[in-house]
Amino acid sequence: MNYKPVQILSLGMSVPDTVITNDDLTKILDTSDEWISTRTGIKQRHIANGNENSTLFGVNAALDAMKKSGIEGIEVDAIIVASSNPYNIYPSTACVIQDAIGAKNAIAFDITVACTGMIYALEIGRSMIATGKYKNVLLVATDTNSKFLDWTDRGSCVLFGDGAGAILISKAQDGVDDILALNVNANGSMGKFITMNLTGDNCPLVEPATEGCHKITMNGKEVYKFVVQTMPESIMKCLEDAKLEPKDVDYLVPHQANLRIIEGLQNRLEFSDDKVIVNIDKYGNTSAASVPIVLTEGIQSGKIKTPSVAILCAFGAGMAWGSAVVRLREGLK
Repeated sequence: MNYKPVQILSLGMSVPDTVITNDDLTKILDTSDEWISTRTGIKQRHIANGNENSTLFGVNAALDAMKKSGIEGIEVDAIIVASSNPYNIYPSTACVIQDAIGAKNAIAFDITVACTGMIYALEIGRSMIATGKYKNVLLVATDTNSKFLDWTDRGSCVLFGDGAGAILISKAQDGVDDILALNVNANGSMGKFITMNLTGDNCPLVEPATEGCHKITMNGKEVYKFVVQTMPESIMKCLEDAKLEPKDVDYLVPHQANLRIIEGLQNRLEFSDDKVIVNIDKYGNTSAASVPIVLTEGIQSGKIKTPSVAILCAFGAGMAWGSAVVRLREGLK
């Protein structure tokens, strides 16, 4: 098969207006700003309010990316949405977004890979373009974790924020590939470390199910041990596939889960502070939306200069993880 190269056309993001600070959380939790910030690097997070939901933010992020690229809905061939906690199981979030942006020619489907969702979506979208059948593929990651948290558990509820990010990719007309390397992985045997069950009622003619928990649960220590071992290996494998060394990379754009984990990756790659893009202090962990949000904001704020080469990486429930080495073209926004 004649592989078709991919261009990253544009980026988008959307977050709730409501901001909850660490000091705000002291009203409902036995905690403090110092306790949260020293352990996680988080100072505040954006939280869905009223009837806001992951679909709303996903639509807004998609529209943001499309406006920047000049691509109309009718030109989009496929929509892939990564979400751990969609507003609806069906219709899928992707189908709702398809209708909202007028992408009547696009196929649309959701994937669930928790915080690694955008890296997986990038792999799927890249493969679809490679076949030559699809030209413009819209990738959206959106989550409202706040609706599925135990707000009495200070070990987990302080970590998450809500929001969405989008990446619009297309067949590269100049033949230059912006996806230099991509590596995705999963290990289901470790899935017990981060869980969120969907509960339901059994048919009344069968034995009732034991009551489940539909809140996010996490074993932070085990997740940390897992990440510090697997993520550097994934990144180095990606760099090897791209025939690059860490010194050839301009930026590390990591999943914003915990500042300590980010600093560990930074030390392993021997990157200076200006090469590591961080916004966890303002947004917390926005799950699958984390990477596209920090990438979008990094470019908008000028922290990320273009043209440049960046490592995108994420990890999360599953357990699943992945990395990508990408080219960020001049003028990307």
